[in-house]
Amino acid sequence: MLKVLGNSWALLLGMGLLMVGNGVQATLMGVRGAMENFSTFELSIITSAYFAGFLFGSRLTPELIRRVGHVRVFAALASFISAALVMFPVVADPWFWTALRVIIGFGFSGVYVTAESWLNNAATNETRGQTLSAYMVVQMLGIVSGQVILGYGDPSGFVLFIIPSVLVSISFAPILLSVSPTPAFDNTHRMSLRELFAASPLSFVSMVLLGGIFAALFGMGSVYASMIGLSVGQVSTFIAVIFFGPMVMQYPIGWLSDRMDRRQLIFGMGLLGGLAATVGFVSGTSFPLLLTLGFLMGATANPLYSLLLAYLNDYLDPDDMAAASGGLVFINGLGAITGPVITGWLMGVIGPHGFWLFIAILMFSIASYSLYRMTQRAATPVDETSAYVSVMPTASPVAVGAAQEWAIDQAEDVDNTSDQVSNQ
Repeated sequence: MLKVLGNSWALLLGMGLLMVGNGVQATLMGVRGAMENFSTFELSIITSAYFAGFLFGSRLTPELIRRVGHVRVFAALASFISAALVMFPVVADPWFWTALRVIIGFGFSGVYVTAESWLNNAATNETRGQTLSAYMVVQMLGIVSGQVILGYGDPSGFVLFIIPSVLVSISFAPILLSVSPTPAFDNTHRMSLRELFAASPLSFVSMVLLGGIFAALFGMGSVYASMIGLSVGQVSTFIAVIFFGPMVMQYPIGWLSDRMDRRQLIFGMGLLGGLAATVGFVSGTSFPLLLTLGFLMGATANPLYSLLLAYLNDYLDPDDMAAASGGLVFINGLGAITGPVITGWLMGVIGPHGFWLFIAILMFSIASYSLYRMTQRAATPVDETSAYVSVMPTASPVAVGAAQEWAIDQAEDVDNTSDQVSNQ
């Protein structure tokens, strides 16, 4: 790990600053939007716009990089993010905010693709798994740190919009001054959605549902917390524990994932997440209970992404793993775009607790479908399963592809070891 930090500290620092800025602005949208008397549905559209821009950016950025290079794309998109962030308090209009959120989502997606390309290029086969783990921890810590800043600021003024803009601008320096020669952006074979579904219906369907869950937590959590009357400090603490949960639970879930039928683990996490959301739906607004539920939701929803990725790899040839990354990001993005809109509609119809109802329905759907799939296919022997590696649901196709490359390396190492043992 020290070697990874020594080789990539500047990239990780820059990405950490970006994530602090992203964490502040994502939560601030819900809090400030409520102060501006935006309706729940308007706030859901604003939230969905970020994920629409993110999905569009993940598809278009590779072509931009091929045309003008990593450095120019990174600098241009980060500049757009920085400029858009300071424009929110200028015009308090939901459609203006929606347009800005599309720009920010597109920009962050492109910045992730570019920075993750550098990060993956700096990693070796031996350090790629540790590099991805360090990157995920930096992302989580950045978002949590953003909530701390929000808790001490005044969401009714300009300062909390200026701070993330400044952080994004500062993040340029360590990244652009330290990057190694820019990596080539290869054209890779893409797996069709039909092929992806055929390989693992459970991973395919659950990835769509999980996109909706994560977008609701990340985008609408602050809207829900504001609607039930929490203070700004309480809102930021609630969002922080959602991202603290995965940091605590990723390793235990990864350990279990490599030692049991992954469908049973997917079922258990879906059931636990569904039960936690059901408690939130029926229990009222006790703040200590909300923190517990937020922790449980983060601890189940975020690691599920990595678990579903690992389960999909159990049914892919190594040559197809990297090809699947773009499709996974796409179907997860579709769920992320629609999730906030449905959540906002439910919250408008039945009140704030529609937030928990939406998450409960999707979590129970994942658990139920995993049970059904257990009746349709025999379990893969544990010693033949692919490796588990931590990846955030916000990862670009580059980070998911890097995780796939690491899984391929691990599979090849196992095959080589088996061949050596059989030849002795």
